[in-house]
Amino acid sequence: MTDSTRTATDQSYEVKTDIQENTQLQAQRAHLQLAIDGMSCQACASRIEKVLNKKPAVYEVSVNFAGETANVDYDPTQTTPEQITEWIDKTGFVANVQAGDDLFAQTDKDTATQLPWRLIGLWVCLLPFLVGMAGMLGGQGMAWMPPVWIQFVLATIVQFGFALPFYKSAWASIKGGLANMDVLVVIGTVTIWAYSTYTWLTHGDSSMGNMLQGLQSAVHYGPEVYFEAGVMVIAFVRTGKYLEERTKKHSLNSIDLLLSLTPDEVEQQQPNGDFHNVALQDVQVDDILRAKQGSRVATDGVVIDGSGWCVESHLTGESVPLKKEEGDGLLAGALVENGSLLYRVRAKGSDTKLGDMVQALSDAQGSKAKLARLADRVTAIFVPVVVAIALLTFGLTWWLTGMIDTALMHAVSVLVIACPCALGLATPAAIMAGMGVAARHGVWFKDAQSLEAAGDIDTVVLDKTGTLTIGKPTIVDQVMVDKSLAVDEVLQLAASVEAHASHPLATALINAAKDRQLSLLSVTDISVIKGAGIQAQIEGLGIVKVGTADFANLTLPKLMLKVWQIASTVAVSINDEPLGAFALADDLKADTPQAITALQNAGIDVILMSGDKQSVVDHVAGQLGIKAAYGKMSPRDKASQIAKLQTAGHKVAMAGDGVNDAPAMATADASFAMFEGTDVAQHSASARLMGESLMHIDAAQKIAQATVRNIKQNLFFAFIYNCLGIPLAAFGFLNPMIAAAAMALSSISVLMNALRLTRFKTDVELNNTVSVPVLEPQSSASI
Repeated sequence: MTDSTRTATDQSYEVKTDIQENTQLQAQRAHLQLAIDGMSCQACASRIEKVLNKKPAVYEVSVNFAGETANVDYDPTQTTPEQITEWIDKTGFVANVQAGDDLFAQTDKDTATQLPWRLIGLWVCLLPFLVGMAGMLGGQGMAWMPPVWIQFVLATIVQFGFALPFYKSAWASIKGGLANMDVLVVIGTVTIWAYSTYTWLTHGDSSMGNMLQGLQSAVHYGPEVYFEAGVMVIAFVRTGKYLEERTKKHSLNSIDLLLSLTPDEVEQQQPNGDFHNVALQDVQVDDILRAKQGSRVATDGVVIDGSGWCVESHLTGESVPLKKEEGDGLLAGALVENGSLLYRVRAKGSDTKLGDMVQALSDAQGSKAKLARLADRVTAIFVPVVVAIALLTFGLTWWLTGMIDTALMHAVSVLVIACPCALGLATPAAIMAGMGVAARHGVWFKDAQSLEAAGDIDTVVLDKTGTLTIGKPTIVDQVMVDKSLAVDEVLQLAASVEAHASHPLATALINAAKDRQLSLLSVTDISVIKGAGIQAQIEGLGIVKVGTADFANLTLPKLMLKVWQIASTVAVSINDEPLGAFALADDLKADTPQAITALQNAGIDVILMSGDKQSVVDHVAGQLGIKAAYGKMSPRDKASQIAKLQTAGHKVAMAGDGVNDAPAMATADASFAMFEGTDVAQHSASARLMGESLMHIDAAQKIAQATVRNIKQNLFFAFIYNCLGIPLAAFGFLNPMIAAAAMALSSISVLMNALRLTRFKTDVELNNTVSVPVLEPQSSASI
């Protein structure tokens, strides 16, 4: 049989997949996702990683600053989730285990709905200084600036009150062995406050008597101090962090958008047949719910009454409405565009397909791309280097100018302008946005590395059956060699053996037998022969082989109908005595030609590899304009051919749906498992396509490419900002206030650039224009 399925009894195939290699390790490896609170920059994330990586029980840890999550792989025999959270808590942060159901808790009492009182207080204290600075710009000199003692009071309230979180974060980072951005802010602002206070106390009218006189004086300028600089730095940095936080948690957070697809309340059928509104969290499996036109399906379920048209674009990326009738499955989050449905709950919360997507997206967004490693290495030494540059600036400026206040302002400007946050956000912000866009287009990337790899591909290898074709072949002809057996008897034998395989051709034979009401026979000693077929023992008959003509020892007549040249052949034999063969044909998916053209127009080389005979493969390749097509390819052959392409310098992606595609997927740089592919294919692939359309591959490649480009733009901006900003501050071209504003804007700019990805659209969109039939009114009283 072509494209045969491999079972556990087949020991002849030696290429190991990732899943096979990790089987023993998985028993001692557990995964934990944590929500981290209190991180202020990438150095914080690096500190947590440094602490956890020192623990023998931790295999691997990845902390995402933008997503505020940590993914930890650990040995459950040596440690527990509770102990891991304790380790993180000791570094100065708060860690909470993020269980699957927690994502559906919908307790959205976050910073978006709470007033930022600390930030408001900061700006209230800053207001008098802004008025004074406005007077200076308007030619009023210091006339509008508050008296120095008021400046001192306001600055002290800000420095040791509203800025307290900066101190806590800075101290925690120093204890953890890595200095973060808050260390720079604290050093800079405390220096300004201390210098200004010292100047006022030693050179100004700071005695108690003069201070009391100042209370009665409308204008009391005092010495030249810089209290306003420290207050403005803290206010600008805190404002930048607040805006950054909102952007990360909302504009970049695709998970919240997915969670919002399920309603908070649903219509639940009561025992007496009435419907009452109940909270979704109170719904149980097997409850009966109703979804009307315009509402969303709350859980995964099965329609038991009514009919309607549902859009499942949140999972498949295809906004084509699907007809739903009694017995059809429903997915949580689906929009009922027309009709009314009564359905029985089969899964809720994290157990739904939507829940699986949310968890997969959460894990993927929390992973790190290879490009992030450069930023991590830089941020690890960033703060000490900046402090050294600030000290050098202070010393040289004082030595050259003889003015300690000028030297101090230059040094503080260096401390404040430096921003490791922009570097830390560059990669994770783009990854979060890119993952969200990919999910919207029906592509679930396994992790950040998978998305990054998909953006670099130049070659796509495609399987035929189930990938280019619908995957539901039908028998179009047959030839019987043994005339003593009827066609149905040979079909019964073939279907009985193929019932233990999962290939589309096997499914076609089984369905044909069911259509003809043929019962399946019991078989034993099942064995799959790579690239040939499947055989089994049937009591009273012997060994029945089903597969290629050679495998079944069948020589087909030379003069056959043309359909045999372009159809897949499945031959049958008993004890190596050929019985006959079936010709099975499979239609191409409707948008396969469009997808191939889109990939080729993007400069991607498309190659077809199939276990089917060469004549069939050539026929399909000719229809689609694919120049390179290989037939009679075993799983080993596919993997070897992809390895040769990689040796030649190509970045290769593989798309398939069967167990026999798993080795090739594991070998390729990137891989895509087709919708409803086998479990092995799904686990071997670096991305899952949630719709049947091949256009998802084109969308995945373009989205990944745009994301990688966005990451590089962010990293370039972050590096250039610091490379230009620090020298300008050192030479006195930027005062601390301007430096603080620029530092805050640098992080916001990186986030805004990442947000551009959320508006990304592929050049060739799926054909979404369909008419939705208007249903007739339902006669069922329950609907």
